[in-house]
Amino acid sequence: MPPPGACLNIMEARHRRDGFGRACSPGRLFGQDFQQLKEFCVSRRLKFIDDMFPPDRKSIGQGVLSPSDLARVVWLRPARIVQNPSFVLRGFSRFDFGQGVLGNCWFLASIGALTFQDQILQQVVPQEQGFDENYCGLFHFRFWRFGKWVDVVIDDKLPTINGSLIFVQSKKQNEFWPALLEKAYAKVCGSYTDMNAGTPAEAMMDFTGGVHMCIQLSDPPPDLWELMSRAGNFGALLSCSTPQGESSSLTLSPNGLVQGHAYTVTGVVQMTSRGKPVKMLRLWNPWGKGEWNGDWSDCSSLWQTVSSQDREKCLSVVNDGEFWMMLEDFSKFFTDLDICGLNPNFLDEDPSSQWTTSVAEGWWVAGTTAGGCMNYKDSFWTNPQYRVKLCGEKAEKNILVSLMQKHDKRNRHLVQNLHIGFSIFEVKEQHQAHRGKFTASFFSSQQPVAQTKTFMNAREVMELLTLKPGEYMIVPSTFHPNETASFLLTILSKTETRCYENSGERSPEPGPQAMKVKNRQEDENKDAFFRQHSDKYEEMNAEQLQKILNENLLKGDLQSGGFSIDACRSMVALMDTSVTGRLNSSEFIRLWNKVVIYKDIFFQTDVSRTGTLSLTELRNALIASGMRVSDDTLNLMALRYGASSGHMTLESFISLILRLDCMFKIFRQLSDGKTMSLQESEWIYVSMYT
Repeated sequence: MPPPGACLNIMEARHRRDGFGRACSPGRLFGQDFQQLKEFCVSRRLKFIDDMFPPDRKSIGQGVLSPSDLARVVWLRPARIVQNPSFVLRGFSRFDFGQGVLGNCWFLASIGALTFQDQILQQVVPQEQGFDENYCGLFHFRFWRFGKWVDVVIDDKLPTINGSLIFVQSKKQNEFWPALLEKAYAKVCGSYTDMNAGTPAEAMMDFTGGVHMCIQLSDPPPDLWELMSRAGNFGALLSCSTPQGESSSLTLSPNGLVQGHAYTVTGVVQMTSRGKPVKMLRLWNPWGKGEWNGDWSDCSSLWQTVSSQDREKCLSVVNDGEFWMMLEDFSKFFTDLDICGLNPNFLDEDPSSQWTTSVAEGWWVAGTTAGGCMNYKDSFWTNPQYRVKLCGEKAEKNILVSLMQKHDKRNRHLVQNLHIGFSIFEVKEQHQAHRGKFTASFFSSQQPVAQTKTFMNAREVMELLTLKPGEYMIVPSTFHPNETASFLLTILSKTETRCYENSGERSPEPGPQAMKVKNRQEDENKDAFFRQHSDKYEEMNAEQLQKILNENLLKGDLQSGGFSIDACRSMVALMDTSVTGRLNSSEFIRLWNKVVIYKDIFFQTDVSRTGTLSLTELRNALIASGMRVSDDTLNLMALRYGASSGHMTLESFISLILRLDCMFKIFRQLSDGKTMSLQESEWIYVSMYT
C-alpha cells in the first residue's frame, strides 16, 4: 500500500529539490523502473507484458471502435506483424507515419514538429532501444507532466485488426517508433480513446516542458513573422489549427484544408517573387495526405515567379500532406498558432538575454483558497497569492507568466478544464513590509497592473508582459469561486526574480485569549468538579471525558451529536503529560480552559450565525487563536476536519485546534527551529499516541 498523499507530496517536493523529475533524472510513471524491468526480463528470457497498461479492451477504451471491431482486435508484437521489425529506419521523419482511426491529429502534428528538433526528440524518445539481442518486448519514452519529467514504460503489444495496425500507420511497414510512442502517450492519457481530440499545445508541452506561447491569429502581434522566424531558428516546435466547421466531424474545405484540424509548421522562409519579398510558411497535415490548393500550393503557377534555386529548394510536388502558403493566407485560414520551445529565447529580439525561471505549485480548494475572480470582492483575497520581486532595469516584454491547471484524473477524457486566469498587483512601498495574505481591504483599493485578457477553460493560459522593476503580487484564480483544482504557476523573467507564496506560515504565538486563566476560585471549582467525576485514583479516562464534554461543559452548543469516543481519546493523548492514557486534575483543567477559549473563538468568528464555521470563517478563527498557517496547511485542515458541505462543527474545530497547537509545540521542543530529526522508534512513539 502506498504512503498517504500528504507524505507523497512531501516526498515529491524533496525529490524536486534534489533534481528528481528533471529531464536528466525523470520520475517513473506508476513506479515502473525500465532498467530493473529489462534486467529481470532479459535474465529470465521473458517477454514483458505491462500489467499497468495491459493489452486488452480497457487500454483501447470505449467509443473509438465499434463493438464488432473491438471484438476483432488482436494485440501483436511487431515480429508477429512483419518480419525483421525495426524501431527506427534511417532517422526520424514526419513522413514516417500517417494518422489512423484515432482522432489524435493534435498529437501527431506535435510529433511532426518534434522530428525537426533532434535535442528534444532524443529527450522524448531514448535511442538505446530496439529489437536487438537484448530485446524483451520492453520500450520506454519520456514526457513532461505538470512540472516534472516521467519515464513511461510499455510493452510492444500493439492493437491490430487482420494483422494491420489500427491507430498510427507507419509508411515503412517494419518501422515501429511512431506506434510505440503513440502507445506510451495513450498510457499517460489512460487509454487510446482518451487521446481523441485535443490541442497541439498540450502534446508539445509534454514533449518539451518548456515555454509555450499561444497566438490568436484573429489578433496577431505586429511582429508575428519575426516571432515565427526566431522560433524556427531557436528550435521551437510550431503547430496551428483550422477553425471548427458546422459539424464536429472533420470536413474538407474547398481550399483543401481540413476544418477543426491540427497542422504542423515545418518551415518559415522569405522568398523573392516578382522582385518583392514574400513571407512563406510550410505546413504539414498529419494525415500524410491532403493539401492546400490555393496560392503557392504544389501546382500553383506562382512558383514560376521565384528563382530556380528557391523552387528547387522548397517545392515538392507530392501528395504527402505538406504544402506552402503565404503568411497572409495563414492568418486568414487558421485560428491559432502554438509555439513551444525548451527556453524562452524565441520571445526576445535580443538573443543574449538571460531568462530566469520560478515555479510554484498550488491549490484552489472550495471554501478556503478558491475565491473566484475579481468580480467576487468578498472572497477574491482568499485565492493563493505569490509575491514576486523584479530586479534590474526596465525592459520591454520582460516577464512571461504561465498558469497551468494540473489534472488528477487517470483518464484524460474525464478532465474538465475550469476557466482560469490571473491578476498582477503592484505592491507599493507602504505595503512591502506586510507579511501574510493581503485581505479584501487591500484589493478594494488596488487595481491590477496586468491580468489575463480573458478567463479560459484551457489547460494553460499565459501572458507576455512589460513590468517595471519592483514588487508585485500574482493572484491566480478560477473564474467562479469554490472550484477545486491544483495548478502550476511559472514565471519567466529577463531579470533576477524572487518568488514566494504569500500566505505566511508561522509558528503560532498565543493570542491574548490563549493565555492561562488567572482565576484561583474558578480553578478550585473546576478541581472540585473533576474530583466529583473522576475515578477513585482521581484520574479521568476518554469515556468519562466524553460524557462530561457532551453532557456538561458543552451541552447545548453541540450540533452533530457531540464528541465521539475517538475524538476524546485523541484529546486525552494530546493533554496527557504522564502517558498513562488518563487525565489528572491539572491536565483536565488545562483542557477545560482551552475548550472554553476555543468555544468562544468559534462563536465569535461564526459571523453567519449558523452554528458552524465556513472554511473562510475557519481562517479567521485560526488567526483569532493566535495561529497563522499557510494555504497548503489550511487546505489540508479543511479536507481532514471539514464536512462535505464545506462547514466545520464546534467539535471538529476544537479537535483541530488542540491538535495543531500540540503539533507546533512538539516541533518546537524536538527541533532546532527549522528541522527535526527522529529515530524510527521516536517517530512511532510520538505519532502513534499524540
